[in-house]
Amino acid sequence: MAASDKNMLLNYVPVYVMLPLGIITVDNVFEDPDGLKKQLLQLRGAGVDGVMVDVWWGIIELKEPKQYDWNAYRSLFQLVQECGLKLQAIMSFHQCGGNVGDVVNIPIPQWVLDIGQSDPDIFYTNRSGSRNKEYLTLGVDNEPIFHGRTAIQIYSDYMKSFRENMSDFLESGLIIDIEVGLGPAGELRYPSYPQSQGWKFPGIGEFQCYDKYLKADFKAAAAKADHPEWDLPDDAGKYNDVPQSTGFFKSNGTYVTEKGKFFLTWYSNKLLIHGDQILEEANKAFLGCKVKLAIKVSGIHWWYNVANHAAELTAGYYNLYERDGYRPIARMLSRHPAILNFTCLEMRDSEQSSDAKSAPQELVQQVLSGGWRENIQVAGENALSRYDATAYNQIILNARPQGVNKSGPPKLRMFGVTYLRLSHDLLQQSNFDIFKKFVRKMHADQDYCADPQKYNHVITPLKQSASKIPIEVLLEAAKPIGPFPWRSETDMKVE
Repeated sequence: MAASDKNMLLNYVPVYVMLPLGIITVDNVFEDPDGLKKQLLQLRGAGVDGVMVDVWWGIIELKEPKQYDWNAYRSLFQLVQECGLKLQAIMSFHQCGGNVGDVVNIPIPQWVLDIGQSDPDIFYTNRSGSRNKEYLTLGVDNEPIFHGRTAIQIYSDYMKSFRENMSDFLESGLIIDIEVGLGPAGELRYPSYPQSQGWKFPGIGEFQCYDKYLKADFKAAAAKADHPEWDLPDDAGKYNDVPQSTGFFKSNGTYVTEKGKFFLTWYSNKLLIHGDQILEEANKAFLGCKVKLAIKVSGIHWWYNVANHAAELTAGYYNLYERDGYRPIARMLSRHPAILNFTCLEMRDSEQSSDAKSAPQELVQQVLSGGWRENIQVAGENALSRYDATAYNQIILNARPQGVNKSGPPKLRMFGVTYLRLSHDLLQQSNFDIFKKFVRKMHADQDYCADPQKYNHVITPLKQSASKIPIEVLLEAAKPIGPFPWRSETDMKVE
C-alpha cells in the first residue's frame, strides 16, 4: 500500500446500518432470513462495515423473570457473521412504539407491566399523573420490587445472560459494540416528549418526575438542602406549550431562581447517576470481552436557540448558555469507558422552521466537542431517514469537522456513524447509488477495510471501570467552553 493510502486510511470512519425495528418479531421469531441475507449482502457489497440491531428486553425476557430466549437473535447474529459484517448490539430496555419512526409495537415484558398494575409509580409520570410505560422510572433503579430484584439488577442479569449466550459471537469479534439502553428510545433522557401522550414538535415537553419514588427523592434532597418547603415544579406548562407561556421557562422565570436551579440540578444529576450505575453493571457483564460500551444521547435541537433551552431541560439535559449540560455526561462515560453516540447528524439549521428556534448544527458541535474534550470516543447517527446529498454531506462534515489529513490521522474524527435505517427505500437503485458514494467518502475514498487496526480502531479487552467520579467533579465539566472549529462544508462531498 502506498504511504498516501496508509495515511488516508487513518481518516476512515466506519459506517454501520441500523436494521429494521421488527427484524425479530414480538413473538421472538426471525421471520425472513432469506430476504435479510440478500439485503445484508447488498450492504456488504457497498462497503458497509456492519449493522446495528435492537435486542429487545420485551422479547427476550417476555414470559417470566430470568427466563431468557435468545434463539432467534442467535440465528440473526449467525447470518450477519456469514455476510461478513460487524455487529453493534443495543440492550433495548425500552418499549418500541410511541416515538418518531416506531413502526412496530414491542412492549416491555408482561410480568413487569403486571407489577405496574398494582404499583403504577414504577413508570415515569408527569405532573397531571399520566404514566409512561416506555421505560421504568429511574426512581426504581434501586428498589427491590420486581420479584426481589431492583431495576438495575434486572438490566444487569439481562446483560450477563446476553454475554453467556452470545459468547461465541463476542469471541469471534462479530460483536464490536454494546450500546446500553438508558431510557425511552434507548436514550439517556426522560420521556419528556411522548407522541403517545399528544406531544407534537416543537412542544417544550414536560418534566417526568412525579412518580412517588422520585417525589420522595426530591423531598429528601430539598430537606437536606434546608428547603423542606420546596416542591416539584407546578408552573412548567404542558407538552405543546412554548417557553414564554410558562412561569418556569419565561424570561427571568423559575428556571433562573435558586429553587429552579436546585430542581434542575437534581433532575439532571439523577440521569447522570442512572447512566453511571447501569454502565458499571455493563462493564462487569462484559469485562474482558473485546467490545466497546456505548450510550445514546438524544439530539433535542428545538428551543436550543433561546436562553431557556426548555425542551432540553424537560428531557434532563441541564444545558444553558452559561452551563454545558452534555460534557458532564461525557466525563461520566470516561470512567467505563464508553462511547457517546449522538443523533441528528444530518440536520442543518437552514432546514428547520424558525418558530422552533432550532439549532441542530450548534448542538452537534457542542456535544461532540464536549466528548472529545473529555477524551472519549464519539459516534453518531441521523435522526430521520434521508437519501439526499445535502444530508450525507452534513454527516460527513460532522464525522471529520476539520476535514481529512493527507499525512496522518485527522485532528477530529468520529469513531463511527450508524445510518438510520435499512429499508426498501434505501435499497431503491437511485437512493442506493448515492448511499454507496456516501460510504466511500466516509471511508476517505479508500476501499472497505476489514482490519480496524489500519485505521486506529483497535478494540482491546474491556477493562474494569475506573473509580467513581464524585458528582461535584462531574459537574465541573458543566463550565462552558466553546466548541472546536468546524469547516463550513466537508472536503469529501458526495456530489
